[in-house]
Amino acid sequence: MKIALAQINPIVGDIAGNADKIISYANHAHEQGASLMMTPELALCGYPPEDLLFREDFNLACERALSRIAKATPDITLLVGHPHIENGQLFNAASLIQQGKVSATYHKQCLPNYSVFDEERYFTAGDTPLIFEHQGTKFGVFICADGWESGPAIQAKLAGAQALLSLNASPYHMDKLETRYEVFAKRANETGLSVVYLNLVGGQDELVFDGGSFVLDNTGKVVQQLPNFVEDLSFVEFINHQPTPKNILPKLDLEPAVYHALTLGLQDYVNKNGFPSVVLGLSGGIDSALTLAIAVDALGAERVKVVMMSSGFTASMSVDDAVEMANLVGVKYSQIPIKDLFNLFCDTLNPEFGDLPFDTAEENLQARIRGMLLMALSNKFGSIVLTTGNKSEMAVGYSTLYGDMAGGFSLLKDVPKTLVYKLAEYRNRISHVIPLRIITRAPSAELRANQTDQDSLPPYEILDAIMQAYVEDDLSRSAIMQLGFSEGDVNRVTNLIDRNEYKRRQAPVGVRITQRGFGKDRRYPITAKLKFDVT
Repeated sequence: MKIALAQINPIVGDIAGNADKIISYANHAHEQGASLMMTPELALCGYPPEDLLFREDFNLACERALSRIAKATPDITLLVGHPHIENGQLFNAASLIQQGKVSATYHKQCLPNYSVFDEERYFTAGDTPLIFEHQGTKFGVFICADGWESGPAIQAKLAGAQALLSLNASPYHMDKLETRYEVFAKRANETGLSVVYLNLVGGQDELVFDGGSFVLDNTGKVVQQLPNFVEDLSFVEFINHQPTPKNILPKLDLEPAVYHALTLGLQDYVNKNGFPSVVLGLSGGIDSALTLAIAVDALGAERVKVVMMSSGFTASMSVDDAVEMANLVGVKYSQIPIKDLFNLFCDTLNPEFGDLPFDTAEENLQARIRGMLLMALSNKFGSIVLTTGNKSEMAVGYSTLYGDMAGGFSLLKDVPKTLVYKLAEYRNRISHVIPLRIITRAPSAELRANQTDQDSLPPYEILDAIMQAYVEDDLSRSAIMQLGFSEGDVNRVTNLIDRNEYKRRQAPVGVRITQRGFGKDRRYPITAKLKFDVT
């Protein structure tokens, strides 16, 4: 028996287009000798559809599309993920299509309501297993979070399943694949059944689904591994209820995996939303350099424009490095100096500012002039502006509202500064695109004379470690100090994180790569007193 695994990249809401893709994959799978094909969780409508699920016309369109798929694929058995209304209730479902008709439907039992998931808002939980026989093997079906608990798999085993098929929409974060292996190996060991794990691929707003589908034998051993971050149609062969081993693709290391996630996230956000191109400010610094490298890899140099907006504080080496990188990657490059504009603004504000000293008002004014220019280019040419700030800066507010935060997509929003450097070095190992001096020089916003980031912040190695402990691990200040960090650094960083929630709430969407990104993951109030640490 040959089962096709359709690791596809649907578009949320493009029900007709997703149905066409499923039909195309099914026809190709049939031509290749497969008698059964799986699709990922909610493949018909895309994941997560969020409040589209409240629309009656949306759900009716899914029903009609499912019927169209069934009529168009009479020669192959399908498992299709889709939303399903039954007795006035909405379910996250997987329907079995046999001989051109829907013969059975499974309702997801475990509805995740944590991290980026909010399924209890939309769906009713099912409670009944789905077992179907195909060419002599009885398969049990479950959907994503069902496999993260023991109950549904054991329930399927007791109902007679001889192998398990899991439809998934599991978003990426660092080291997620290893976690999936561990969780589903437990299901295999608990039941003595093999597991076919099929995952969605593609970018959806801040989420990236990494594919990486796999097959486990009944001992929990990986016997087949699909590629990460690309669509794929692969086949698994079953003999005597067991999958036959195939070549296993090597797992991606951390930096390649994150780089692929960022590339796919940007590519799908731009393409699925119909933007013709992107534009960004290229400063000669590490963040804009990495953003440019990823943008070119995601979209091609012809769809990327960069602008160097030097001020009176911009070092000549910054301009030189920006020009060199633009030439290395072959993008359209412009220089729009802002010194005269800045002086004009300062002259205009002088009656208000008087003799007050130069401070963050003048620093941020430069960033806002740049943001205004980039948004004007966006309006004129339809390009989406990519902001270049990283997670470390977002955490502590080392960024300017309506300045360097102005734009439509924040590519590095969830990437700590220390990881930015590692990703830049990784990209240069593939081919040299980032000038070495950009990587080695001290980072600076260049908004006043002789400025470096460490004038205002602890070293990034310390900042990022404290940020991870506080934001991702939810440790208290005293617990972070017990890890060896000074009281001054801990209080400084955590106070900045608490104080700048209002900025982060206004930031553009960006790719999530950690287990606790700013956005859906971490929902903190803006107005709050957070001095509750117990020591």
